[in-house]
Amino acid sequence: MLGENHLLTHEFPEYLSAIIELKTSNYKFCELAKRYHQLDHQIRGLEKNEVPTSDEHFIELKAERAVLKDELYRLLVAHSKQAG
Repeated sequence: MLGENHLLTHEFPEYLSAIIELKTSNYKFCELAKRYHQLDHQIRGLEKNEVPTSDEHFIELKAERAVLKDELYRLLVAHSKQAG
C-alpha cells in the first residue's frame, strides 16, 4: 500500500481520453484535478515517512482526496455520456 499510485489516469484508465480533454477544456475539472494531484503527492509523501495512519491531518487529507475523486469521476461520466 505504501506509495500506492492514485493518479487519475491510473484510477480511471477507461477515461484516459476524457481526462486529457477535460484538463484542457473544463476549468472546474482542471482545478479539481490539480488539487487532487497535490493531495495525492502530499499523502504519498506522508506514507513514505511512515506517518501513523491514526494521524488526524493524514485522515483529513485522505478524506478530501476521496471526495475529489468522486467529483472528478462524476464529471468524467457526465462528459462521456455527452460525447457518446
